[in-house]
Amino acid sequence: MDASNYRRVPAAVVAPHDADDVAAALEVCRRRAVPVVARGAGTSIAGQATGVGVVLDFTRRMNRVVSLDPGTRTAVVEPGVVLDDLRAAAAPYGLTFGPDPATHSRCTLGGMIGNNSCGSHSVAWGTTADNIHGLTVVGPHRGPVRIGRGWDGAPDALRPLVEAHLALLRTGFPDLPRRISGYALDALLPEHGVDLARAFCGSEGTLGVVTEAVVRLVEAPRARALAVLGYADESAAAEAAAGLLPYGPLTVEGMAADLVRDPAQRGALPRGGAWLFVETGGASAAEARARADRVVRAADVLDAVVVDDPARQRVLWRVREDAAGTATRMPDDGGEAWPGWEDCAVPPARLGAYLRDFRALLAEHGLRGTPYGHFGDGCIHVRVDFDLISSEGVARFRRFSEELAEVVVAHGGSLSGEHGDGQARAELLPKMYGSELVRLFERVKDAWDPAGLLNPGILVRPAPLDAGLRFAPLPREPVDVTFGYPHDGSDFTAAVRRCVGVAKCRTTTVTSPGEVMCPSFRVTGEEAHSTRGRARLLHEMLAGEVVTDGWRSTEVKDALDLCLSCKGCRSDCPVGVDMATYKAEFLHHHYAGRRRPAAHYAMGWLPRWLRAVAATRTAPLVNALARIGPLAALGKRLAGIAPERPVPVVARRTLTRWWQGRPGAGARNAEPGVRGASGASVVLWPDTFTEHLSPSVGRAAVHVLEAAGLTVMLPPRGVCCGLTYVSTGQLDRARAVLGATLERMAPLLEAGAPVVVLEPSCAAALRTDLVELLGDDPRARRLAASVRTFAQALEELAPRWHPPRVGRPAVGQTHCHQHAVLGDAAERRLRARAGLEGELSGGCCGLAGNFGFERGHHEVSAACAEEQLLPSVRRAPGDAVVLADGFSCRTQLEQLGGVRGRHLAEVLAEALRPTR
Repeated sequence: MDASNYRRVPAAVVAPHDADDVAAALEVCRRRAVPVVARGAGTSIAGQATGVGVVLDFTRRMNRVVSLDPGTRTAVVEPGVVLDDLRAAAAPYGLTFGPDPATHSRCTLGGMIGNNSCGSHSVAWGTTADNIHGLTVVGPHRGPVRIGRGWDGAPDALRPLVEAHLALLRTGFPDLPRRISGYALDALLPEHGVDLARAFCGSEGTLGVVTEAVVRLVEAPRARALAVLGYADESAAAEAAAGLLPYGPLTVEGMAADLVRDPAQRGALPRGGAWLFVETGGASAAEARARADRVVRAADVLDAVVVDDPARQRVLWRVREDAAGTATRMPDDGGEAWPGWEDCAVPPARLGAYLRDFRALLAEHGLRGTPYGHFGDGCIHVRVDFDLISSEGVARFRRFSEELAEVVVAHGGSLSGEHGDGQARAELLPKMYGSELVRLFERVKDAWDPAGLLNPGILVRPAPLDAGLRFAPLPREPVDVTFGYPHDGSDFTAAVRRCVGVAKCRTTTVTSPGEVMCPSFRVTGEEAHSTRGRARLLHEMLAGEVVTDGWRSTEVKDALDLCLSCKGCRSDCPVGVDMATYKAEFLHHHYAGRRRPAAHYAMGWLPRWLRAVAATRTAPLVNALARIGPLAALGKRLAGIAPERPVPVVARRTLTRWWQGRPGAGARNAEPGVRGASGASVVLWPDTFTEHLSPSVGRAAVHVLEAAGLTVMLPPRGVCCGLTYVSTGQLDRARAVLGATLERMAPLLEAGAPVVVLEPSCAAALRTDLVELLGDDPRARRLAASVRTFAQALEELAPRWHPPRVGRPAVGQTHCHQHAVLGDAAERRLRARAGLEGELSGGCCGLAGNFGFERGHHEVSAACAEEQLLPSVRRAPGDAVVLADGFSCRTQLEQLGGVRGRHLAEVLAEALRPTR
């Protein structure tokens, strides 16, 4: 699958090293009459990156910037190079590649050439075809040829074919900036200079395979400003867009309020029901801002804001870039929405009228969609809530598609304005071009590819637009599962369908502050280790055609094995795929009635073992045995623990035992109504890690909370969030543990005291896993709602308290579960008030609870730490405070970096009592 509605099962996937490999693969396929499809990142939305024969994956090896010449402003690239990598290589010379799709962090140049991609800056720098100097192309019947301007490299039959149809080529193509549909044969007209490379762009892998490209670079503005213009509705914004083009903007992007669902993002926008994002450039920040101010003065707006701070611009641009994923869910009921009519384009001056007709057609068919996109180019992206599962829904999808094609053509538009025709629209090209020009497309295809092996069924002689839908083989009845999947109608199949393939999980670097997803892919580079890859394997498991052994599948188990359960995808994936939950669900079924790996018993049952050590007061003995090399090695082998990992030291005195030794501790436990100076009480949750492995964190938290005027209580013995059981897929045990916890917590829940959880992973488990496993118990929701982080509790319950001034730089990493589930806004504000300056890094520490301790995971775990966390600590000044609220993060820092990380509570407690 790609990012479209379609699914084809290939015979094989080839990851070529070089052009010779490509030629050899094509020769084998020619001899055996096997189809070939070239694929980059697989983010194509019209279905052109799927194939039944051999798929050529260029992202693995043919992914280099071969050379870059700043003097001629050109670069030579291989087809698998990611756009952001090319832009990073060009940036030191003040250059960039102009086209920039929203998928710039993972889309490849080969894919951009195949689709003639555009992006938000096309009003300034055009499409990919406008920025190609020359291509090296291989076909099943022809060796490598170089094509550019002129007829050199063209098939023998192509020139006579074009010259015989000059009149048709001069009249058959609509004139608009975003005409992507069909073959760009008008680029071969003599008056256009016979640009063969330009005509090849947008051919969607049907004419030849690109093995190298010479691309043009443009001068990047030294400074940029972003004017966000607020309008009453999307029609007003659409009608205003064309009028802004004379002011020379770099972008004119539009979107409506129904795609901005994060209150924080909404608060950053000016008043309005729809917005235009108009970027301007200049030689200086003042010049860029002056141009943005000029746009605001010229625009008839409800409200406007001009942003010249790059960090604030990135925040706003993320709103627009995430729309490709946000639009897959309807804003009112969370219903699914699908591509198919993602990118029609009309002349910009007709955009407002087109949108009104489009909305009317949606209403006529009882459908819903949320348009957004490149308003300055007249190109609209939209996903529609098609029912692509029932026969009636698929029939309506076809009727709507046929009628919308007629609406687009009536407005002088193109069926595709960015993503290509693929299978989604190629069948309807006769409505746009007429039968004679479409027949010419077929003859051009035959000239390049006589045997029809290159991406058959795409663009010419197309497969039906409603054939091969990826949902067809999925089960129609709900699958029996343990988690509740409340956001997917309690349907695991719908949860798996949530992945639409836009592949934000395939980024090779963290692209925004605090971002986590997907650490295992960034280490291995394997599609199967991306969130998307794992979701696709679960899809195939449910379909039962390729993966045939269901929950017992070794293919799915192997792919999930390197999932760190970091939950980064829950927040960073634009559609909120939660692979950690899916992994736990799979492991639960995979090992049902079977012996589990030793690590599941050793680390999954960690709360039980540590409670036994505490009850028998044998921590000194356990620690001593762990220091004896042969015994430690044997114990780790039996427990499934990586031999490279030292065993953490068990505390001689648990947090609870320390607490019981304090004067008045029993009274505070027994009387939830007792109030501190601020008039508020809190329950401090003794999670397994704080209780048995880091009680100093708990003691510090008590000291700070009491200093803030709060009364601290501890819950009864035996409460547990069930995290270790969930992460190892022991869901029946997790449900039992959580049920017992709810019983023990019932009196405190009735009293309404907030529950402060110091370990972010445990707080996240109580917020999410508890409710999804025991959602039918109202006490579960009550406990989940009462959970606060340390900083949240101080901010909410002691707002007038001033933390001690630490006044030092801070480094470290925001815990991935904190980022994904809890958010860290309160922590940021508390650090700022305490004078702890600096941003914490994104990514994942790589230990991730049991993951980094399990045998076979150490190499990946260490590589994850080396991506963000350890480098940030090494770069830190000598007086920096290393913050790590999670036990896993602190352990990873100590074991791999020789650095002591501290919980924020420890840092504040030390500042309150320096001699403590």
